[in-house]
Amino acid sequence: MASRSRSYTQLLGLLSFNLLLFTTSTKAVRVGVILHKPSAPTLPVFREAPAFRNGDQCGNLEADHIHIAMTLDTNYLRGTMAAVLSLLQHSSCPENLSFHFLSLAHFENDLFTSIKSTFPYLNFKIYQFDPNLVRSKISKSIREALDQPLNYARIYLAGIIPTSVDRIIYLDSDLVVVDDIEKLWHVEMEGKVVAAPEYCHANFTYYFTKAFWSDPELVKVLEGKRPCYFNTGVMVVDVGKWRRGMYTQKVEEWMAVQKQRRIYHLGSLPPFLLIFAGDIKAVDHRWNQHGLGGDNFEGKCRTLHPGPISLLHWSGKGKPWLRLDSRKPCSVDHLWAPYDLYRSSRHSLEE
Repeated sequence: MASRSRSYTQLLGLLSFNLLLFTTSTKAVRVGVILHKPSAPTLPVFREAPAFRNGDQCGNLEADHIHIAMTLDTNYLRGTMAAVLSLLQHSSCPENLSFHFLSLAHFENDLFTSIKSTFPYLNFKIYQFDPNLVRSKISKSIREALDQPLNYARIYLAGIIPTSVDRIIYLDSDLVVVDDIEKLWHVEMEGKVVAAPEYCHANFTYYFTKAFWSDPELVKVLEGKRPCYFNTGVMVVDVGKWRRGMYTQKVEEWMAVQKQRRIYHLGSLPPFLLIFAGDIKAVDHRWNQHGLGGDNFEGKCRTLHPGPISLLHWSGKGKPWLRLDSRKPCSVDHLWAPYDLYRSSRHSLEE
């Protein structure tokens, strides 16, 4: 009887010891999870693009370079890679394209490696964009993607790129170019700060709220101006004039009014309209076949507008890579697919 009691006691002791070990181990694991910092998102892997070389007619001076600015967003990187490939593929002097990428600092090294491995011969530089420049100035929009700090980076472009750059083409990441970008680069600005495809007879009531239209002082800003809309995802910018005219500060002033009084709906576009509407250099509509992503709410399929096309732009909620991956593509998404360098994609270029 005594031996049985001792065995039972020993068994209880052993169970208690194991339970203590398990509890201590579990706590240690939990502490470890709390102490470890979350890892950065894994970037998609891309195929290496072909090498595109200049023809004999291309110059090799700094004056021959075409400067292109884009943002680098981890969520839109697949679109950026496709856009870059399309620019190189259709350029008569691809080695003269100089890319200026704006990104958030904590992803800079990973993004540099990704671009360099995909385009080993690309002439590019990545600039850190400080989101604190604009974070407190952003007002909530109708779509979350429009409220991201990088969506406002174009406003600060002139103060970030080298002062030696006097002209630049700003492009969104959800587009492909199917013509030689040199044609857009050489547009005669005629003294204007911005050149872009322009759409007049626009209905500005769509962009501005009742608070705007009910204020006589605010409405005066648009008096005498032609009701012309332009998409800020494709712009040629005279950077020198932008700097001298202090247009970054002018946009910020309108953002401050928006923060206080809610005078418009759509992200970073309305401040540009308040400043530049009816006063830009209009270029051919072929350079921005926009709206292919549908509206900002549902992103339903849209067809191409009639006429020649040099640039296809999936502005709106629907992005071609997402719709292709979901196997629910729109017909226009198949025009984007040949430029997709995503390694796991069935729609990418053949190796």
